[in-house]
Amino acid sequence: MNCTTCKAALPDLLLDPTAASAAAREHLDACPACAAELAELKATFALLDSWEVPEISPYFDQKLAVRLREEQAAPAPGWFERIRSRLLFNTGHQFRPAMVGVMALLLIVGGGGVGISTLSHEHQKPQLSPVVNDLQILDNNQQALEQVDQLLQDDSPDDNSDAPPS
Repeated sequence: MNCTTCKAALPDLLLDPTAASAAAREHLDACPACAAELAELKATFALLDSWEVPEISPYFDQKLAVRLREEQAAPAPGWFERIRSRLLFNTGHQFRPAMVGVMALLLIVGGGGVGISTLSHEHQKPQLSPVVNDLQILDNNQQALEQVDQLLQDDSPDDNSDAPPS
């Protein structure tokens, strides 16, 4: 047994030593680090067992009621105090929509600026008539077909290097 599996068995050894495996007990005898950790856990549990709950004051309910009435009677905080308390005691959830909006605005402004700057520098191609455009497409297709034919001719069996020389 290694230390990792023994540490997983420490709660069983602590709460019910008879239910723990024999391999874990043997590992504790051989490993001083795991034995020290078990001793620390036992000391923590002993300290928790010795702790006593303090007695509640007999005037607790009355004091709580007075403090609640004082808070209810206090004037409502102004908007600056409300914002200050939200900033001090928040989790940040209320800022997420605002941050999303700011990021979207930055993307729009940044992306729009790039798009405008590239549009003014592009050179416009002259408009060709549909007939000339079709002829250029056919010429490109013809060149592609010729290249495919050349590739097929290059793959003839005479050029195959796998064939034995004659």
